[in-house]
Parts: sequence; C-alpha cells; structure tokens
Amino acid sequence: MPTLGAQVEKDLIVPGSRWQLLAGVNGYEGSAESSVMSTQAASGRRFEVIGTDLKESICRSNFDRLKVRLLEDGYICWVNKIEIIAAIVPTTGWEPKLFSSDQIRSCLPAVISWVENACGRPNKYLWGGTIGPDFDCSGMIQAAFSSQGIWLPRDAYQQERFCRKVTVSPDNLDLLHPGDLLFFGSLERCTHVALYKGAGFYWHSSGLDNGRNGIGCDGLHSIDMNPVACYYRAALRGAGRVERCHDGTTLS
Repeated sequence: MPTLGAQVEKDLIVPGSRWQLLAGVNGYEGSAESSVMSTQAASGRRFEVIGTDLKESICRSNFDRLKVRLLEDGYICWVNKIEIIAAIVPTTGWEPKLFSSDQIRSCLPAVISWVENACGRPNKYLWGGTIGPDFDCSGMIQAAFSSQGIWLPRDAYQQERFCRKVTVSPDNLDLLHPGDLLFFGSLERCTHVALYKGAGFYWHSSGLDNGRNGIGCDGLHSIDMNPVACYYRAALRGAGRVERCHDGTTLS
C-alpha cells in the first residue's frame, strides 16, 4: 500500500475510485477553474472521484483538478491533483457511525470543550475552513462534532435542515440546551451558525464584516449592546438540536 510521499499511479485515479487522505487538502467550489475555497478535508478523510467520463472527472486545464465527493458529508468539490497524488491511499469506502440521540447528548460536553479550546487558540475567519485553527462558521461546527465521531452536513443552511427545530427568541431561551445550534440569516435563507454555550451565550466563527474575524463568544440577551451581538441577534432565525449523524448522502 502506498505511503505518504509515494506517488499513486495516475491511471488508478479514475471515476468511481475511492481514496483516503494522508494529509489535509483544500476543496474548491463550482468548477475546475474556481479560485474560491469552499471546504477542506483533513487527513484521514475519504473521497470518491466522481463523473460519468474522464473529461468530466479529471480536468485537463492548467489547474489539473479532480471532481470528488467527500464521503463523510457527501460534499462535492474540486481538489488539486498535484496536492493529493502523493498523499492518498486506496480505500473501500466509509461506513457512518449512526449514533443514537442519547449517545450524541453524552458527547456534547466534549463538543463544547473542543470549541472552547479552539476559541483560545490564535485564529482568524477563513471562508471554507474546516481543518483549523482557522474556520468559517459551519466548518467550526462540523469539526467540533466530527471530533467526537458525529458527522454533520457541511453548510449552515444544511445543518439547519438537519437538526430538530427548537423554539428560541432573544428573550426566550428556556428550551435551549448547551450544545444546540443557533441559526442566523434572512427570512429566506440561513447564512450563519453558532454553538450554544448556555446562559444566553454562544460561540461562533464570524468574519470581518459585523463579526470578530475568528471564533468568539457573544450573547443573545437584548440587554447586550455589543455591536457583534446586536448584529447577530437581529438576524436570529431559530435553533436546532443535533439528534442524529449524517450518513454521507449528498445534500442540496
């Protein structure tokens, strides 16, 4: 079996083949030519090369990219072939751990501790970041739960749909439990997610505009007049409780 630094034969990297990463890699959105990073895959994660033919799956442009599906969350993106060809080994696939709601609940203190520790390390907001120390909002949430073997969908709006709804408003937090997720955005769409700490506070990774440029803790109570807290409190859409594990299905 190849090890890190031993280049895999290019002829083996074909549609339908499955691989495990031996090093982290960036994933890009939309097309083979995109420069926008949409996600990251840490060492140990698995992916499948996808497409119906060679031209669709293995880009012949100057970027020389592969279109892949990350198996743990079903996320589809493009990766630079040159970055992974010496850092992958073949794999038969990935089997999800489908925890019960009670098992997930027992893991929440460790999830909360993970985010608290991440907040304490130097970091900044990174669009598409899931590996750390730099994260985007949903990347931080996904990484926190996956640290305990609990996989969630990649994006904030998908995480909102995935959770069991919990009723919440800035001055009615009675139904929230530590470890619940808070969702923010417009009436039409969720664009931001946070982890509820308890006592009206939450952790989130927010950007430079109206945020903290990294992981920080803010409050939901209407008496909190911090500009970041005020901005997100006005954009609060609702809350959700993680009660299941994602099975790797690709979500829209």
